[in-house]
Amino acid sequence: MNFEEGAQFDPGFIPHIQAFIPSIENIYRNLHNFKNFSQKKAHFKMFYGKIQTLLKNYIGFYLGCMLWAVYIKNLSGKPILNNLCIGGEYNEEDTLAEVDFIEKYIEQLKKDVKYYMNQTFEIDDESMNIIAAYRSFLKANKGFINAKTTDNIIIPDSFKKPSSSELDTIIKKIEEVIETGKLSDLYPLAPTIL
Repeated sequence: MNFEEGAQFDPGFIPHIQAFIPSIENIYRNLHNFKNFSQKKAHFKMFYGKIQTLLKNYIGFYLGCMLWAVYIKNLSGKPILNNLCIGGEYNEEDTLAEVDFIEKYIEQLKKDVKYYMNQTFEIDDESMNIIAAYRSFLKANKGFINAKTTDNIIIPDSFKKPSSSELDTIIKKIEEVIETGKLSDLYPLAPTIL
């Protein structure tokens, strides 16, 4: 990755994510079109794997954003390139809307898996910690409306400070994930910052 002119706001994660809220809403809109419970059950069962993958990938995206911020924060004073949030007005509710939706949806998913499949859905503590950390990260940075340079990025005090070898591992893994598109492959790096 080249940082001569600055650091990209998004290192290349965005092409690998599918919008979470519209995807979930679409699945449930289709689900509710069925009148018959057995059809609803079959539809839910058919999409359950996709829902799990979407959720895991999105949490990987959140982790990736935080790892990227921690990495580029070490590039003193570099301009942040292509920050679409710059100069906007901060609205905490809007900034956190997606995170709020995901947290509520996880609770809904537990009920739906029990109702439609008579199974138990559990999400691991690490994933919930990533979501909570991302919430504090977004709030601390006020939606990135003032992030003109890497010095403007705020890393919450609760985050760990990675060593230089851990930073090398972070950038190598980010580059790899940008190639493969498997954002959930970032999960093993969570302990370096959380």
